[in-house]
Amino acid sequence: MRFVDTSILIYAVSGAPEDADKSARAQELLTARDLALSVQVLQEFCVQATRTDRAGALTHLEAVSFATSLHRYPVQDVTLALMQSALGICQRFQLSYWDSAILAAARELGCQTVLSEDLSQDQDYDGLRVRNPFH
Repeated sequence: MRFVDTSILIYAVSGAPEDADKSARAQELLTARDLALSVQVLQEFCVQATRTDRAGALTHLEAVSFATSLHRYPVQDVTLALMQSALGICQRFQLSYWDSAILAAARELGCQTVLSEDLSQDQDYDGLRVRNPFH
């Protein structure tokens, strides 16, 4: 299973001309059946996609509708155990808490890969590999 980071979702709804290739790739990715995400990713998506200073910002209802459509995938809740795991990852790999929480959620869901533009390409975090789907 592959874990989807927030940037993939943002590109999937982007109408910006400079994002056209990434948008098409993100939309293609979201047709796969082997994806998973977390509540954190959905929260980040809703915040970022509706920012009023963002070109082509979604309305609240559009963001909610898109996020709800993603419930077809396994979604990892934010729990105390997940937070504790993320804090360990944060310390071990010197990552931000938020990136560590992404990795902890992916691990909790049994993913082997994290699709992310933000984490280091091909980095291996104790058996969890990062892939940039736009390369």
